[in-house]
Amino acid sequence: MDLRKLKTLIDLVSESNIAELEITENEGKVRIVKSGGATYAAAPMMTMPAAGPMAAPAAAPAALPPAEPAAPAEPTGTLVKSPMVGTFYASSTPGGKPFVEVGTAVKVGDALCIIEAMKIMNEIEAEVAGTIREVLVENGQAVEFGQPLFVID
Repeated sequence: MDLRKLKTLIDLVSESNIAELEITENEGKVRIVKSGGATYAAAPMMTMPAAGPMAAPAAAPAALPPAEPAAPAEPTGTLVKSPMVGTFYASSTPGGKPFVEVGTAVKVGDALCIIEAMKIMNEIEAEVAGTIREVLVENGQAVEFGQPLFVID
């Protein structure tokens, strides 16, 4: 299967409500499973008595207010988010110099990091020009789709 087609399929699964996709072609078979159990956790809650689901929404709003104080820090810069699930690498070689660090000036198209997904190294580029204000993940850390990686001023 063509790598571009595979990446497109991964992106489609990541951005949709589909939990799993399996495709069989002449060249072989591909199975893409979205990580995270939110889809599966919702199903058992619906089969519980009415008192169970009522307790869950009450807990959710209580969890939201602590997240709001972090929100004001985000608008001061542009968040660079992970376009896929994978492993974050700050440099192109183990132990090598990171592509960017706090204080590094970047232009549109400059390499910021690499995200490894399914043994494919994907270079993530800056979509805006500015200065790296914050690196939000550690080298070798697993990242999720849409997870903030950098803040650029």
